[in-house]
Amino acid sequence: YVMSPSPIYLSSTVWFPIILSVYILSFLMGLPANLLALYAFSTKIHSRPLPIDILLLNLTVSDLLFLCVLPLKMYEAASGMTWSLPDFLCSITSFIFFCTIYTSSLLLTAVTVVRYVAVAFPVTYQRLQRPLYAILCSVLIWVVSAAHCSITFIAQHHPSLSRHNSTRCYEGFSDKQLQILVPLRLEFFFVLCLIPLLICVFCYLRCIYLLYSRPRFSPQLKQRVMGMALGTLAVFLVCMLPYNLTHLLGYVKGQSLVWRYYTLLLSTFNTCLDPIIFYFSSSAFRSRIKKTVLHTKWHTGHMQASSLESSEMGGRWLNLGPRIGQAGKQSSNHSQGLQQP
Repeated sequence: YVMSPSPIYLSSTVWFPIILSVYILSFLMGLPANLLALYAFSTKIHSRPLPIDILLLNLTVSDLLFLCVLPLKMYEAASGMTWSLPDFLCSITSFIFFCTIYTSSLLLTAVTVVRYVAVAFPVTYQRLQRPLYAILCSVLIWVVSAAHCSITFIAQHHPSLSRHNSTRCYEGFSDKQLQILVPLRLEFFFVLCLIPLLICVFCYLRCIYLLYSRPRFSPQLKQRVMGMALGTLAVFLVCMLPYNLTHLLGYVKGQSLVWRYYTLLLSTFNTCLDPIIFYFSSSAFRSRIKKTVLHTKWHTGHMQASSLESSEMGGRWLNLGPRIGQAGKQSSNHSQGLQQP
């Protein structure tokens, strides 16, 4: 028997301003960083497409799609988690919201495997440099995520499951809906979270061991791999694992847990942590960051120099004003002296 929290209990338990604040913060931090990454990876792929760049480009697109529907989630949170928009927008928003979360975790796993193959099997890595392999891998990941998250459409629009006149978007499930959702969430936990996490942990532990046991690798490469490992594990442990643990605990207790709202908020920070992985994974993104910083510094310095020059010119004119006035008075007095008999 599965239970769903009532709307009254939900309103008294979940503090909606926290949800809204986290959504706004994630949007403001994630949007500029991912737009910069999109430009960097698009430029890099046009010049020299590498598998790692194709995977990171897909990860950037996933984050941007998530950020595109985040304003609708902000509106929902500002309305006290009641959905007053059309029902089809609820289905699309829920689908993109959850699909991009799991797509990001699978793409991060693919990036991790590529890095591990590059370090442990360099000859095999050179044979797998064809962009086609990365494209096929990306397509497969999108299909797997979309197939799993299609439950957001089924649960809300299937004739035997849909709830009419519901004021909540993909929440406040009926018992029939939870009988399908709770076991399916358990499968989400194992297939889309736990297995990718274990793969990432294994690959990065092996990478770190190989890098530090072989002297031929440069310190810069070791630092980049360490940064990628820490960034990837932070995404999984902070953003992915808490929310997916609610699937496991919800299956054990036979209910949809109320505090899953707060763990889902951690998943939104995924869009802020992914650019850290971009920085350590791609030279194109690092060079774009450096160019942006240098351009900002040059622009700021140029504006300060122009402002200082303008103030100096203004000061010169101010100092020159009394002199001109004194010269004018002396000229006037001299003229009056000449006119006197």
